[in-house]
Amino acid sequence: MAARTPLMAEQARTRQMKTASSRRLRSVQAGAALAAVVLGGCSSSGSTAPAYDLRTASVGGVGTVVVDGQGYTLYLFEPDNHAAPTCTGSCAAAWPPLLLPGGVTAAKAGSGTVPALLGTARRSDGRVQVTYGGWPLYRWVGDSRPGVATGEGLNNFGGLWYAVSRSANAVR
Repeated sequence: MAARTPLMAEQARTRQMKTASSRRLRSVQAGAALAAVVLGGCSSSGSTAPAYDLRTASVGGVGTVVVDGQGYTLYLFEPDNHAAPTCTGSCAAAWPPLLLPGGVTAAKAGSGTVPALLGTARRSDGRVQVTYGGWPLYRWVGDSRPGVATGEGLNNFGGLWYAVSRSANAVR
């Protein structure tokens, strides 16, 4: 058996690294493809509209309310009181703010919404949150699919949460 030279050992290590790197890349690609399929199937409304494309929809238990582009119920937080967003940190993890992506300057008024009620508010971290009737808008992580409002009337993070009516009032 021939002795391994340092060059042969280096070549073997390089082949092993390339093989491992290729496996990781394929794994990441497969994970991304799976995520795209799973996330793409999350909207039962079949909508591909951006989240900031607001509209109204009939939601069980609360009636016709403002929803995001994927059909998820949007909520107001009473402590915001038509002002700057106050839900940050762990609150914003449970109640994700409806944010505009970079390069987008305004939300879209879709079917059933009142364009004059759409606006924005700057969050303490500098990001821009969509407002409706002056109320900063949030989603609730407990809403597992469009067309539900499991956050309606909850009292947490220091205040009450309500779905938003077409006229920008709390649905009670």
